[in-house]
Amino acid sequence: MFIWSAILFAVAALGGLTLAVFHFRRGGRERPPTALALVHGLVAAAALVLLIVGALGLAAGSSSLPWISVAIFVVAALGGAYMFLGKHLRGQPLPGGVVVLHGALAVIGFLVLLGFLLSA
Repeated sequence: MFIWSAILFAVAALGGLTLAVFHFRRGGRERPPTALALVHGLVAAAALVLLIVGALGLAAGSSSLPWISVAIFVVAALGGAYMFLGKHLRGQPLPGGVVVLHGALAVIGFLVLLGFLLSA
């Protein structure tokens, strides 16, 4: 479960990096492609569901790293939902700080997940 979650998060990261490059190359004036933003969010959401299911299946007293990763990814997902639902779909420019924070949190959550996978 955790390996598939990591694979899906890696795929979502490629989409997210593409979206961020598109955003910053245009100076934040144009919206990134809606289809790419939607696929990025759906793949990341599927990865998060797998991560949660895997964390729920852990034995009591085992590593807390998956739950830490879940918490970080949930905060990142809230930022992504804000950008997509609150700004992108309304045709408003995305706030650059939220774009950077969303990506940074996702990278940290991914590194925590990788730390768990490498320690197992």
